[in-house]
Amino acid sequence: MVAPIVTYNTLVDDHGWSEASALLASGAWPVLDSAIMVAWRRKLDEFAIVTLVFLVITAVVSLVGAQSTQALLVKDSAVTGLFGLLCLGTLLAPRPLMFYFGRKFGTDGTPAGVAYYNDLWRFEGFRNAQRRMTLVWGVAYLIEAAVRIVLSYVLDTSTMVALSPFMIYGTLGGLALWTISFVKRTKAEGAKRAAAAAAADGQGEGLTA
Repeated sequence: MVAPIVTYNTLVDDHGWSEASALLASGAWPVLDSAIMVAWRRKLDEFAIVTLVFLVITAVVSLVGAQSTQALLVKDSAVTGLFGLLCLGTLLAPRPLMFYFGRKFGTDGTPAGVAYYNDLWRFEGFRNAQRRMTLVWGVAYLIEAAVRIVLSYVLDTSTMVALSPFMIYGTLGGLALWTISFVKRTKAEGAKRAAAAAAADGQGEGLTA
């Protein structure tokens, strides 16, 4: 969050770069961070593939078309907007995107852990929860992108450079907290249903006996 702001201000104030050039250069930090994470994992799983796809999207979106400051800020917002569309698009796939994110971060990565997580898909409640999370993430990122696009034309460049990272990571943090809370509630509700079903089975067996 800090590196893009410092880079932009340093290039504009101390080195006389244009706003558009400094903005484009400051956008290299998130791309570099993603590339390092992919190289560090040394494993091309679903999460790494998504990261690589967005590295390509970011590069293409940053280089095509006009290079004004407003255009570059809009393009930056388009990346998160495309992620939102990707989330919504996977609702039509056999398994939504959040299923793969959950498997990546919700298991220990061992074959047994992955197999257990995959087996949860047979439960309707688990499937509905994955689709609901994917829907919420997709809609939230589309709203975030739309708001940033509007602000890109309303606020001056330096203000938007400072605000944009907080919007990006604030949205991510808010969604992460909501997801944790949602998963806990879903697990608690599932445990209650399982306990109620077990109690009902026990009563039925008692009456039979």
